[in-house]
Amino acid sequence: MDLYIVFGDTMVVEEKEYKVTGMTCANCALSIERALKKVDGVEQAVVNLSLESATVKFDSDKADPKDLVKAIEKAGYGVAADTVRLKVAGMTCANCVTAVEKALNKVKGVTKVTVNLATETAYVEFEHGKVTVDDLKRAVAKAGYKVLEEESGLSPLQMEIGRNKILLAISIVLTIPVFLGGMRMYLPFIPEILENHYLQFVLTTPVQFGVGYRFYIGSFRALRNRMANMDVLVALGTSAAYFYSVAVMLDPALGEMVYFETASLLITFIILGKLLEAMAKGRTSEAIKKLMGLQAKSAHVVRDGKELEVLIEEVQVGDMVAVRPGEKIPVDGVVKDGTSEVDESMITGESIPVRKRAGDNVIGATINKNGLLRFEAKKIGKDTVLAQIIRLVEEAQGSKAPIQRYADRVSAWFVPMVVSLALIAFLFWFFVGSRFWDVGPNGPFIFSLITMVAVLVIACPCALGLATPTAIMVGTGKGAEYGILIKGGEPLETVLDVNAVVLDKTGTITKGQPEVTALVPVKGTDEKELLRLAASLEAGSEHHIAEALVKHAKATDLALAKVDGFEALPGKGVVGKVEGKAIAVGNARMMDERKVDLSALKDERERLEAEANTVVFVALEGKAIGLLAVADAPKPTSKAAIKRLKDTGLKVIMMTGDNERTAKAIAKKVGIDEVLSEVLPEDKAQEVRKLQKKGLKVAMVGDGINDAPALAQAEVGIAMSSGTDVAAEAGDIVLMRNDLMDVPASIELSRRTMGKIKQNMFWALFYNVIGIPIAMGILYPGFGIQLPPALAAFAMAMSSVSVVSNSLLLKLYKVREG
Repeated sequence: MDLYIVFGDTMVVEEKEYKVTGMTCANCALSIERALKKVDGVEQAVVNLSLESATVKFDSDKADPKDLVKAIEKAGYGVAADTVRLKVAGMTCANCVTAVEKALNKVKGVTKVTVNLATETAYVEFEHGKVTVDDLKRAVAKAGYKVLEEESGLSPLQMEIGRNKILLAISIVLTIPVFLGGMRMYLPFIPEILENHYLQFVLTTPVQFGVGYRFYIGSFRALRNRMANMDVLVALGTSAAYFYSVAVMLDPALGEMVYFETASLLITFIILGKLLEAMAKGRTSEAIKKLMGLQAKSAHVVRDGKELEVLIEEVQVGDMVAVRPGEKIPVDGVVKDGTSEVDESMITGESIPVRKRAGDNVIGATINKNGLLRFEAKKIGKDTVLAQIIRLVEEAQGSKAPIQRYADRVSAWFVPMVVSLALIAFLFWFFVGSRFWDVGPNGPFIFSLITMVAVLVIACPCALGLATPTAIMVGTGKGAEYGILIKGGEPLETVLDVNAVVLDKTGTITKGQPEVTALVPVKGTDEKELLRLAASLEAGSEHHIAEALVKHAKATDLALAKVDGFEALPGKGVVGKVEGKAIAVGNARMMDERKVDLSALKDERERLEAEANTVVFVALEGKAIGLLAVADAPKPTSKAAIKRLKDTGLKVIMMTGDNERTAKAIAKKVGIDEVLSEVLPEDKAQEVRKLQKKGLKVAMVGDGINDAPALAQAEVGIAMSSGTDVAAEAGDIVLMRNDLMDVPASIELSRRTMGKIKQNMFWALFYNVIGIPIAMGILYPGFGIQLPPALAAFAMAMSSVSVVSNSLLLKLYKVREG
């Protein structure tokens, strides 16, 4: 860190170095430098391509390191950072999440923290070499929570379920006699001994301080962090009932009634609610469990000429792996021998088996259907497609939607407000209410105390804390089942604002593989002969049109002839001799230069070009013998997908490098009205910016490689994947099936998930808006209804369960059927 004196003021200039991913050339480095220099406060930015690093000097009073990272990412590149996932035990509500986040953010070198209550995890990004995992664990421990080791057999959620089952059983056994003792005045047949205050004290104390120990510890932890959480409310409410009862037991002159059963029932119901909540949360994370369950346990590898069965962890890159019919493919690789069909539905969501032969990629966890395959292992462990999917889903489920910030702000002041309302209710009924209304035989103090306890226990920020993460867990998990990988809460929320979808043409709307669509020979020339001569000559070219011609010829079992004197004429075509005859294959300009008469093919040429075909002419010994039309055909589902997008009110735009005539022809075929044509790859991001300046919120759909800058520039980037390329780092949403129908499906799933989040937040707030006034006694003057604390505790517990259950309804949504 350097200090500069500027006009008498001290300016703190800090220097940071970032490892940048995705750079391929000097222009990439210049783009990043320009993006960094635009950040207010940046004094100097130097990007080194060979070192893949960016060194930035900036005024730390004006620029935040997080702004620098965002600038790099917005330019379409990534910033390498160390990331760790911590299992955090002891969190009970949204305020606990805030406490852990604050503690981790205070650690110098930490750049991003996301703590999730539903998954009980903390994702921490930090600068390499600046922070250790032990530093992070100490910060969490200092805040009063515990970090569990990843290798521990049970997850925090499983441990909580087991612990709550034991605590609930103990609490029920001890509470039932106390509850029956409190009911004896209404049910005389209950044994008199159960009404004894000392017996009730003996039975209640283990519940209050044993089973309820967690609430006192949680309260201490929260107050030490200068916060108040659910534990504070529960501890205050149950302690008020318990200690008043102890006072009456020791000095009967203070009153006749004790409320040991109230304290016991409160804790019992809250533990029951926590158990039900934990079990429901477990169902929201089933997607991860299913994905992990897909992994093969062993593999058959060939070593030293012998086939051995080894554990999946022992497979090495380069191993030759054998997979028999019905077996799972253990790791990712390339087929070397054999032919079979492979069920890839568990990865891509595609139900139709895929034909595999030598040279094809295979994905770990898919199922070999009917033939013996031998393949070379290329990716193992954390590098496999399945492992990457699991990582993406875990990160998505551990993320927050921006809307959660609202819930966090509410939770921060919620508990102090509830405590204040509880005191107001007590004072009102004790000093004012009891003068105007009959508060019963127990007197104003008992009535006021019961009212205060009910207010304390009915209000809890738990439901607010669970509103967002549970819906995200179910929504992203549901998407993963269908090969739609949504990278967290932010894309989910941003999709709501999207009103325009920009579709790249090649590989997105179209198949990305040019095909021969027509053969038009002149009179006296055979179709097959026309194709054989053209394909024979084009076999020496690497152009994509040549590839299409050769592929088509091979598909029709034509034997290609030997070529002499081959020559490629860039931008025109190719020439050479086939079987001693001069052949030319190329565009109209090339034929004009060679004085080849094309008049006989004029009408067919115009018709085919109007239908978005690229026309190639063939001349034999200086005379035209026909033409071939090549086109990159739209995918079968493209038209239906675009209609579905338009039906949901979205503006659909196609962007392509093709000429205007060809582009409009393709657009007409699939139902797109607006076209951006002749756009160079490097200008795509600029075109997205132009649309944004018009007020459009853009979702850009592309292949995730050439379109990376445009995907990053758009509000939401949707990357079409090949099924084996999961990373697609520039995309906010990755579509594993490479099917355009998944674009509207992903947008609709995102909208439904956000709908659930909003429903959850509404009901969490509405419940408190209704419940707190009832607990304060608003119904007592007109209806004589006072809310019993035990019922308040049960209602509070059920509010969290209802929020999680509402999120689970997303599981019923059919992603592709709409």
